[in-house]
Amino acid sequence: MTPSPATLSTKAIAALLLVGAADFLLFHQPDGIALALFCGLIVVALVATQPTATARGVQPRCVALVLVTLVPLVEAISPVSMTIALFGLSAFALSLSGRLRTDLAGISGQVAALLLGAPLRLPRDMLRARKAAKKVSRISARPGRLAIWTLPVALGAVFLALFGAANPIIDHWLSLLDVWLLFDLLSVGRIIFWLVVAALVWALLRPRLARLPRWLRRGAAMGAGMPPAAREGPSSAARLDGQAAAPTLRDVIFSEGAILRALVVFNAMFAVQTVLDASYLWGGVALPEGLTYAGYAHRGAYPLIVTALLAAGFVLVTLRPGSALSGNRLIRTLVYVWIAQTIVLVVSSMLRLDLYVGIYSLTYWRVAAFIWMGLVGAGLVLIMARIALARSNEWLLGANLSTLFAVLYACGFINFATIIANYNVTHSRELTGEGYALDQWYLRSLGPAAIPAMDLFLEKAPGAEMAGRMVMEREIEKKDFLARQQNWRAWGFRNWRLTRYLDVHPVPAITLVPAPAS
Repeated sequence: MTPSPATLSTKAIAALLLVGAADFLLFHQPDGIALALFCGLIVVALVATQPTATARGVQPRCVALVLVTLVPLVEAISPVSMTIALFGLSAFALSLSGRLRTDLAGISGQVAALLLGAPLRLPRDMLRARKAAKKVSRISARPGRLAIWTLPVALGAVFLALFGAANPIIDHWLSLLDVWLLFDLLSVGRIIFWLVVAALVWALLRPRLARLPRWLRRGAAMGAGMPPAAREGPSSAARLDGQAAAPTLRDVIFSEGAILRALVVFNAMFAVQTVLDASYLWGGVALPEGLTYAGYAHRGAYPLIVTALLAAGFVLVTLRPGSALSGNRLIRTLVYVWIAQTIVLVVSSMLRLDLYVGIYSLTYWRVAAFIWMGLVGAGLVLIMARIALARSNEWLLGANLSTLFAVLYACGFINFATIIANYNVTHSRELTGEGYALDQWYLRSLGPAAIPAMDLFLEKAPGAEMAGRMVMEREIEKKDFLARQQNWRAWGFRNWRLTRYLDVHPVPAITLVPAPAS
């Protein structure tokens, strides 16, 4: 349905207002509550610019759900919280337009299509509006529509000048309208910021889905559970006619016997790996000479995860829903055993990474690796559930996306910087007498969230060589943080908690003592 010109005008005005709000709230401003407020304004604009009939049908449940996706922004601004908010806003815009699907896999695909087409949506609509305006002007010229504003504008300017001469307050307001100052405020970065915000906002106000390539749509349809006969093509018709088609090389490679043998070999190989990990990592068996636990852990963690992903891919390709292989009881049993071993492999990878972290400290990437390994393990469990419950690949995709979204949403409320800082301090050589030396540079790179961990270090190891330098770095971080908090836009619940901590602990409660002479 083509929107009316009045509706397009309303959305254009709303887009301009949102761009102005983004400039005021976000441009060259500290990260904080301002982003959540701007997203809330987008929600209001989406509801307000809908046609009356549609606006009446907006369900409070949908509004509540999109507001839930904005809650992580109130906790803290991070790539995770911004991704969740963008997903929620896109899904809400699609629901208002009546295009949103009901399954999470379909919704995720729609959101991806919406965001892929977002950069081109605004220029495309502008070109269409220009063509429509030219067509209307050729059909019916209306010279009086602009001329009717000549007198009000001209006479209004005269009155304004007179009021400015008579009233010092109006004169002051006019003096603030410095045209050259407006030009000074413009910059390439600001204009790019406006264009990016305008493109995103317009894509939400006028949600349309980018068309996928034909080959990608055909592949998605096949993965969504099309009947086997539809996927097999002409060869199935030949069988229906009673003609025995000669087996091709592909038929032989992926035959039932080949899959059965592959599962036996794979299970045997995974069993060897499981026994080795159980012996060296869990059983305490001494490693071969020249190999440390750190080296053992580091060399194995990430390759094992790649192995688990390949195993999952093999299962998904060979045991499609409704296929003959999925009905073979022996093959299903071997698949269950293999997936169980793969899950043990993922747990082993996490243990390897834990050993590595215990020797070389914790970082953002290692935390992300833990989360990623957990998601891989959950995906393997869901694959087993899909086979046991005879579900489709579309169900599996939706279940995995639900798990991913739940994990990302939870991560939006976790202060990883504080967790990393506390872990590295409490497990450092300076506090425990063993392990790794505290990496003060990395601790400082975690930002003001590391201040409580710095205080803990200074309290437990005041005589450490780096204590004096850490006090100075703590004060620099504290000063910069409190200065940013003077701007209300920087408020966030996590920042508020840190502010309260600094109010109670304005300075580290220690007295520096000289390090003992060696």
